[in-house]
Amino acid sequence: MAAVKKTVTRGGTLLRRLAWAAGVLFVVYYAVEGGEYGASDLLGQREDVAELEAELALLRDTVAVLDTTLTRVSTDDYTLERIAREEYGLVRGEKELLYWVDDPAARDKAVSDSGGRRAADDSTKAPE
Repeated sequence: MAAVKKTVTRGGTLLRRLAWAAGVLFVVYYAVEGGEYGASDLLGQREDVAELEAELALLRDTVAVLDTTLTRVSTDDYTLERIAREEYGLVRGEKELLYWVDDPAARDKAVSDSGGRRAADDSTKAPE
């Protein structure tokens, strides 16, 4: 048998080299960006970690303030009374109470329960 010599043209060699270069570039790209966590995903996760750490620091500050408030409320009677007055309308001792009621029927009931008369009754009377 005689050996057959293949003749390769210049264009075929260039095409083969371009194919190899494209294959190598694809493998390198897949190694860097491929899979579930590519390089851009990891950079995005670093940004997320920084945001979450800032949020965690803010939450820690909030917890510290709440712990301080809890300590004050549980140990200082004046602070407890102040919060009760401001938040819940606590009235101390023999003080006069004022109620604000938006519903007229509820307002009439509150006035009749207290035994007083409505101020509107005085304004609806004819002048003497």
